[in-house]
Amino acid sequence: MSAAPLHDADTQAPPAEPATPGLRRSMGARHLVMIGLGGVIGSGLFVSSGYTISQAGPLGAVIAYLIGAVVVYLVMACLSELAIAYPVSGAFHIYAARSIGPATGFTTAWLYWLTWVVALGSEFTAAGLLMQRWFPDVPVWIWCLVFASVLFTMNAISSRVFGESEFWFAMIKVAAVVGLIILGGAAILGFHPMAEGEYPHLFENFSTSQGLFPNGFTGVLVTVLVVFFAFSGSELIGVAAGETADPEKNIPKAMRTTVLRLVIFFIGAIVVIAATIPYEQAGLDESPFVTVFSAIGVPYAADIMNFVVITALLSAGNSGLFSCARMLFSLSAEGHAPKVLGKLTKRGIPMVALVVSILGGMASLISSVVAPTTVYLVLTSVAGFATVAVWMSIVASHYFHRRAFIRNGGDLSTLPYKAPLFPVVPIVAFLACLGSMIGIAFDPTQVTALYFGGAFTVACYLFFHFRYRKRGAVAAAPAAEEAADDADAKVPADAAV
Repeated sequence: MSAAPLHDADTQAPPAEPATPGLRRSMGARHLVMIGLGGVIGSGLFVSSGYTISQAGPLGAVIAYLIGAVVVYLVMACLSELAIAYPVSGAFHIYAARSIGPATGFTTAWLYWLTWVVALGSEFTAAGLLMQRWFPDVPVWIWCLVFASVLFTMNAISSRVFGESEFWFAMIKVAAVVGLIILGGAAILGFHPMAEGEYPHLFENFSTSQGLFPNGFTGVLVTVLVVFFAFSGSELIGVAAGETADPEKNIPKAMRTTVLRLVIFFIGAIVVIAATIPYEQAGLDESPFVTVFSAIGVPYAADIMNFVVITALLSAGNSGLFSCARMLFSLSAEGHAPKVLGKLTKRGIPMVALVVSILGGMASLISSVVAPTTVYLVLTSVAGFATVAVWMSIVASHYFHRRAFIRNGGDLSTLPYKAPLFPVVPIVAFLACLGSMIGIAFDPTQVTALYFGGAFTVACYLFFHFRYRKRGAVAAAPAAEEAADDADAKVPADAAV
């Protein structure tokens, strides 16, 4: 299959081939940074952080998020090297297909696609419910249609419009987090002129009546599972690699900036929240951001945070729809999905893949109403499992990619970016993700993710074996090879393991 759609828009096609519009490299480093931040900063921080504190205790929550930040750095380091070697859209399955095997690439793509399809339905529903605070007479389903239409339109115009919209969505969320850190930090230092009553000073809330770890250190380890999911979305930088200008320069820059800001924002916010709210009062009944801003005395704190959380949900949906469409487009380019999903508009948008993805999100939404304890339970379970499974695929792909690169005579000094401390980084990252998978089995609230996620993974491998077994020997994707050549990636053509 021709890989012409994967070329940069500015690259001249060979004379023998018709000029075919491709995905446009129209996003810069600032877009990638905000896409990464926008994908991560969401309900996991604005809502679920209260649950984390209640389970692990104040200090335990900070430790859990520090562990999560370290693992995110390890995954992102591996991802950056791969994204430069194969700067193609929807790249996760390309990495796996090229470095591990086509069946693993196929499974990775469908796991990630399903993750975001399920997320789309839940984001639309949650945003619609929050809108009822201001418009109680407007049905939730109308808001779902409105939000779905807005996000579809932004994705359908061009990748740059998507990048710009996500940039401003993320800016709102970042402003809320920075505001919490500055105002909350000043308050725990003693400056809180608008606060009513007493306010906790410094870290007195960290010392609980049950000690530093009120639920034991096992509470911290179980909480790490939730934290990993809270950090999911940072890998969206890899999905956007095929539409990034100058990927050799912009991808590593975006990775470093994203990880640094995530550490500052997440750890800073958790420290302020844990120091402000007694862990016994932290939970899911109210956003901890609302609790902190209200304690400081910020006017209209609940309305402000309602707006911010709606923005966070739409931002996640925006990134999710983009990711879904690129995954289907990439699968089509590989010959592992219908060819029609690979068709592009004149602006370089995979419109059919975009339509299928938004319809999938709406189907997920409907199943959450019609069959919440059957179909939707399975979908959400697989989606939760898929996040860590995709991270494992990324770091394993990097491990085998680097080994093959060296074995085939590659010179590490020629790589624009290389993950440090190989092979320690991918091995530690893989083991950390595997540990979280094993930990799911001991958490009754998440064990269904292991059952349904594992079953879905096996089903994908079996389907690939029976549907594409005659082509199973083809380990290297033509699209990935042309994209790698296009980026001067200097990776041997036979670098598949």
